[in-house]
Amino acid sequence: MNFQLQQDLGNLGALLEKVQQQSVAYLNNIENVPTTSNYSISIEKPTLPTDGIGGTKTLDFFNARFRDLMVASSGPRYLGFVTGGSTPASIMGDWLTSVFDQNTQSVKGQGDISAIVEIETVDMLLQLLQLPKTFTGGFVTGATMSNFTCLGVARQWAGVQQGIDIARDGMGKSFNIFTATPHSSSIKSLAMLGIGSNNFTKVKELEGNREAMDIADLEYHLSQPGNENSIIISSGGTVNTVDFDDMQAIAFLKEKYKFWWHVDAAFGAFAACSQKHASLLTGWESADSITVDCHKWLNVPYDSAIFLVKETHRHLQVSTFQNSNAPYLGDPLANFSYLNFLPENSRRLRALPAWFSLVAYGKNGYSEIVENSIALANQLGTLIKQSETFELLAPVRLNNVCFTLTPGKHTPAAVQLFLKTLNNSGKVFMTPTLYNGISGIRAAFVNWRSNDNDITIIFEEMKKAYTGIATSHFSNQLP
Repeated sequence: MNFQLQQDLGNLGALLEKVQQQSVAYLNNIENVPTTSNYSISIEKPTLPTDGIGGTKTLDFFNARFRDLMVASSGPRYLGFVTGGSTPASIMGDWLTSVFDQNTQSVKGQGDISAIVEIETVDMLLQLLQLPKTFTGGFVTGATMSNFTCLGVARQWAGVQQGIDIARDGMGKSFNIFTATPHSSSIKSLAMLGIGSNNFTKVKELEGNREAMDIADLEYHLSQPGNENSIIISSGGTVNTVDFDDMQAIAFLKEKYKFWWHVDAAFGAFAACSQKHASLLTGWESADSITVDCHKWLNVPYDSAIFLVKETHRHLQVSTFQNSNAPYLGDPLANFSYLNFLPENSRRLRALPAWFSLVAYGKNGYSEIVENSIALANQLGTLIKQSETFELLAPVRLNNVCFTLTPGKHTPAAVQLFLKTLNNSGKVFMTPTLYNGISGIRAAFVNWRSNDNDITIIFEEMKKAYTGIATSHFSNQLP
């Protein structure tokens, strides 16, 4: 055995203890860790060591070069990209995922049985989201791969309706896709699937400052000749204002027309945990497939999401993703294996952090996390409505706050400067957006650590940032 490996093996307990101490110190102080890095380093062309320096010196080297560049993206005031934090139990599961190092595929037969953990975790998520067990699912890296997986099966379904096995024979004839306010990951998935990122029909949005689709316009498209066997991508929470398409109405249309219904509910799915807002999802149980992100409101480490596809479409899923030319993997139809249900062949036991967190905190724990996030978003929304400096671009519908500077001062340059100043404070992080043609800012609340005191800090930093750009030498950029 290599000398450094032998030494680290004998010193494994001490090595992991060092990492544990550093990890606990970081997490216990995360509210004080900057949300934006104030350091900068150049990208070097490192020389790969001939013999290596061992675990202890490598940790020291990492700390010296990179540690201070790490930002509190899992902290309570990081409000960009709808980023959750990692609950204590999910960190336990994540560490054990690396320790056990399973290639999660089968529930029996060759290899490990870690897929049982995944199946049971999906089952608990169905209970949390109040969805029936008619769905089967699995873990992928994020919403993009979940959308890709679901839409891959949808593409196969659309082909079968025309007598085409797309997975084997290619796209063949075209089919129609309808959506109103799709997330970029859905459009990216269309590109990756060979459908084309421009090949969808945009359904009208509801009037009155809404992002949800106009169901009457959707039905008009579905009723037109040639639009049979289409695919509908609906939003279970848009990224700007968390608007929801009318799930009940779409479920009713599904009784009249034949189409594949996919719901992108990356973080909006967790509205099911809120007694007040669960009705936003009424009817989504009729969908053919659903995307849910776990590293958002479930608050488990990146990368983690699930796809859900109706059990009745299992044959389509297998025909889309099966490893048909690998006899050593067994019969894809006879024995269940995730190898034949999703894009990846090799993947870690992503379900374990979610399993730990779900078991540790249960329905009530997640209900409290969701309700807290919604309450905090509304607190910030109220402060903005009462302010003479900022204005809401849309009502606070769930956990996102979409706002801008006061009318007449929300030029793209001013908003960009405000956001740069705010984020450079290192105390809060938000992301830009464009809503109804107006440059704006988006703050997303999903982190389990966030509390009332964070709202106070966030709004004070917002006011400071505005004052800073209004009185600086950049003020001539403001109207």
